[in-house]
Amino acid sequence: MIFDYRNNVAKYEEFQQYIREYQPKILAVWGKNDVSFIPQGAKAFRKDAENVQIHLLDTGHFALETHAAEIAQMISNYF
Repeated sequence: MIFDYRNNVAKYEEFQQYIREYQPKILAVWGKNDVSFIPQGAKAFRKDAENVQIHLLDTGHFALETHAAEIAQMISNYF
């Protein structure tokens, strides 16, 4: 999965175009202390989509390990 991440990066423009065109609901739940996927990555969704909800949790990269119940509730509430 890590090796293939470079292919995801190459497709970012396609992902962004899809979001701009179709305006899907986006729930971005991020660890505010994540050094791999920094909070600005979550906030960037606002550039392309109107229906975005962002939550920055007091955790790192593996937010589900410490906040699974809270994240599950956010998913249930949003979708």
